[in-house]
Amino acid sequence: MLEENFDPEHEVGVKLDYSAVSWREYFGQSEDVRLADGGGVFRIYKAGSEGPLLVLLHGGGHSALSWAIFTKSIVSRVNCRVLAMDLRGHGETLARQSDDFSTQTMSSDIASVIGTCYGETPPPIVLIGHGVGGAIAVHTASNMLIPSTVGLVAIDVVEGSAMEALHSIQNFLKARPKTFKSMDQAIEWSVKSGQIRNLESARVSMAGQIKRCALEEAVPPEQAASVSQDVPEQNEELNDQNKQTVANEKEHAAPDVCFRDEQCVYKWRIDLSKSDKYWDGWFRGTSNLFLACNLPKLLLLSGIGRLDRDLSIGQMQGKFMMQVLPPCGHAVQEDKPEKVAEAVASFLLRHKFAEARKETGRPAETESGFNTRADRRF
Repeated sequence: MLEENFDPEHEVGVKLDYSAVSWREYFGQSEDVRLADGGGVFRIYKAGSEGPLLVLLHGGGHSALSWAIFTKSIVSRVNCRVLAMDLRGHGETLARQSDDFSTQTMSSDIASVIGTCYGETPPPIVLIGHGVGGAIAVHTASNMLIPSTVGLVAIDVVEGSAMEALHSIQNFLKARPKTFKSMDQAIEWSVKSGQIRNLESARVSMAGQIKRCALEEAVPPEQAASVSQDVPEQNEELNDQNKQTVANEKEHAAPDVCFRDEQCVYKWRIDLSKSDKYWDGWFRGTSNLFLACNLPKLLLLSGIGRLDRDLSIGQMQGKFMMQVLPPCGHAVQEDKPEKVAEAVASFLLRHKFAEARKETGRPAETESGFNTRADRRF
């Protein structure tokens, strides 16, 4: 579960910019989709205006913003539309029973969001999921919850290796920082720790993983004193009028906003450790479900060593397309967004799901290199 250390400053010998970048540079718009059944409000990001709809599902702990650079790249290659959504409990989504991460509930979320957005006549849909999102995409497709689904892409999700790694996930979660002093610090940590190996992607996607909050909300009281030493103090004193203004602002503000009289830190938007009772259900049986889906399928991997027995047999039988990408971490679509976009574009063109916008070049050849790390996150 722990990625190798990766220090880009050491590699290039220059000071890098770890400031955040807006999602608006990559997506055309964002919407908050309110489900008719009262199931919650789901944040989605869109791009493109014609062609098939690529529904992008992120991995555990991440958000729709993890698809930012991929989205910009894929819409420049083929005529397609993109809908990337924050899954329940993640990002900006506010779902009823937000701690219910069962595959049935999460798959139903996908179908409900698509139904709310496109009614009874949705466009041709290609489900694309990474990690947990890949498993949910497989369950959604295998249960035919969205009848207009025409294709399925799973990214770095293999039942065998995922099941083997489950025991080490809690150790990874305990080892990472609980809070950050700033968004810049969080972005720097994500890149140097190897969680995200692409600085541009980290600058846009970390905002979907962490949120700003008052110090006392982020850590237990007994830890607050030590953490507060690292949080910059306010330089100006608030007079009575200012205090009243702040009080009024708080009354009408979102719960993750900090104010002038508070010491603020950034914490993770979701406590993944509390979802452990669902981990087994996310991945168990997904290899056979993937193989049984009567759809064109593509499996993208960060290493050939991830294949389990069922998928190895299925791949030799030609039941799905597979491509191994250049060495990268588990956040494949963030580490190598251009390569993932190239592979997905080739898949869409091969099956005539979409038309090329420009010359996409020759599809990358499948690599046979091995990724020897045993670490796999969600």
